[in-house]
Amino acid sequence: MKAASGAAALAVARAVPGLGAVDSSGPVRVWATYRDRRYAAGEALIWKPLTEIAADAIVLDPASTKQEILGFGGALTDATCYVLSQLSAEERGAVMHDLFAPREMDMNVCRTTIGASDYSRSVYSYDESDEPDPELKKFSIDHDKAYILPMLREVRKTNPEMFLFSSPWSPPGWMKSGGSMLGGAMRKPSYAPYARYFLKFLEAYKADGVEINAVTVQNEVDTDQDGRMPACLWGQEYEIEFVRDHLGPALRAAGSKTRVWVLDHNYNLWGRAMDELSDAKAYEYIDGIAWHGYFGDAAVMTRLHEAFPAKSAYWTEGGPDIAASDYATDWAKWGETFNGVLNNWARSITSWNLALDEKGKPNIGPFSCGGVVTVENGSHKITKSGQYWAFAHYSRHVKRGARAFATNGTEAAASGGLLEDRVAGGVTHSGFRNPDGSMVVVLANRGAERRVQLVHGANALEVDLPADSLFTLQWS
Repeated sequence: MKAASGAAALAVARAVPGLGAVDSSGPVRVWATYRDRRYAAGEALIWKPLTEIAADAIVLDPASTKQEILGFGGALTDATCYVLSQLSAEERGAVMHDLFAPREMDMNVCRTTIGASDYSRSVYSYDESDEPDPELKKFSIDHDKAYILPMLREVRKTNPEMFLFSSPWSPPGWMKSGGSMLGGAMRKPSYAPYARYFLKFLEAYKADGVEINAVTVQNEVDTDQDGRMPACLWGQEYEIEFVRDHLGPALRAAGSKTRVWVLDHNYNLWGRAMDELSDAKAYEYIDGIAWHGYFGDAAVMTRLHEAFPAKSAYWTEGGPDIAASDYATDWAKWGETFNGVLNNWARSITSWNLALDEKGKPNIGPFSCGGVVTVENGSHKITKSGQYWAFAHYSRHVKRGARAFATNGTEAAASGGLLEDRVAGGVTHSGFRNPDGSMVVVLANRGAERRVQLVHGANALEVDLPADSLFTLQWS
């Protein structure tokens, strides 16, 4: 590890924010995942006086605060709720406690579906009618009363601070061109009844003991998935008009506190998100942008933040592939992904299905997704994915109300590069200050074994990172 000393160190110090900050002191607790270790506590590290600065040091700058963290979680789809419902009360209690209890994984931002998704046991909506039903006379959430609502009530009992947001994969078929929930596009004459449909869904869920805190207009607005699953195309101007003239006013008139998020699709559609927030009346009703990470770069969330700093970013979908050889061991990949998301202003990270069986089922769609955990049919054996272990390094430490802060690479600063790259020699990093004042830094190393230096004020410490590893450091 090359180091700067004397005049060179002074030049680097002047280039990097945070070196003049208040020092860290006291022991630093460490948790690590690599090789055969899974979120294992390690020997505490000690801050020492800074004598020289490594060329690729990571400089912590808690004074440079960013977004407030809402939390972490996964999707409680029809499929996930069904899988959980098949466990005995004792088995399910153990899974629920592990995933949601505040002193355990503390997953507290979860997604539900408004009607069927591709991870459902059947195609269904809340208004199954062969003919248009604009007055919603056939509206019913009875489908969800069998196992979805009971699971959601149990989840919220385990974690009373659970924030739930809900997304439709398709409106009822009669609202769309083609008349089917599989593919197709939204019809403008359906706007008014669809806004009422959202409101009736929220009211019915609340009456059944499950309050929904936010909704997205449409899961993945820019694809109909070739009609292979519940999906719906929404033109940019359609989503703007629906939120501006129908959904937003309907929620406001009803006194609803449910937030509205738009896009709910990939980074490469950032220009669309920019245009939607540029509509002054739609802007009034939009709390923020929901992002997926399948295509594009997380840095576009920073572009949106710079243009519209009052609006929030939420990362609402991305999960493991059950068919991938590294399903159970790709924690460093997810750590790198999560660091990129959190360093670009996202307030939350929500995975795709929280639990599926060993074949990635139930599934009526074309994709081979896996659960954050796998529950084997018959034996009910639980297998934890690499993403599960990545989540542990964040959700167990970064609490609701924490503030992200800058973690700067001196190498980038000294060479005039972008500090927002958040990469120090291939190691990605993110930092947070919790409401109780404790500090958290997460380091993801997808490369070869290496040593990194962390600098805070006049103190520093060194961390040895094995290849393909994920580390969490926390101190008071």
